[in-house]
Amino acid sequence: MEITPKSSSSALGRLCPKLSPRKTKAGHHDVEGPTENPTTCSSVSSNSDLQMWKVFDFFDENGDGKISPAELQTCVRSVGGELSEEEAEAAVEASDLDGDGLLGFEEFQKLMEATNEDNNNQQLKDAFGMYEMEGSGCITPASLKRMLSRLGDSRSIDDCKAMIRAFDLNGDGVLSFNEFTIMMR
Repeated sequence: MEITPKSSSSALGRLCPKLSPRKTKAGHHDVEGPTENPTTCSSVSSNSDLQMWKVFDFFDENGDGKISPAELQTCVRSVGGELSEEEAEAAVEASDLDGDGLLGFEEFQKLMEATNEDNNNQQLKDAFGMYEMEGSGCITPASLKRMLSRLGDSRSIDDCKAMIRAFDLNGDGVLSFNEFTIMMR
């Protein structure tokens, strides 16, 4: 199961401009999470946590403080993603810690963090694939030189060896995917 956005920007990033606090019957803005105001809640410690509360509130279409598989599917589609009914149910089931078949805020937050991590890993794999020697599973000085030249940064083989050496943890003279990941983070 993977929540797949159609563009390279994250689903969270595409959601933020669409988010606005819900208006209650009295006309007041309801920016509260399921139980507490996110601006005072001790679990909301940063702007990204506040954004996550807003996303959660947006996904929680019926305002019950929980996100159902149908709500998850609807909102992912609204930002250009693709999520089948089965994938939505699997996502909720995998993240549902209390077994109620719905996602509370903390469960939703963990799902979003896992989704972002999956997207980041895929981007790293794609970037690694551009630099690696065809089929070798590693970045060699020659493959690094070739890619840098394509990017307009011509370097000598010795320069490329020095670059690789800085992140070559096992000393084999090439970068594995794991070493590349460490370098990129």
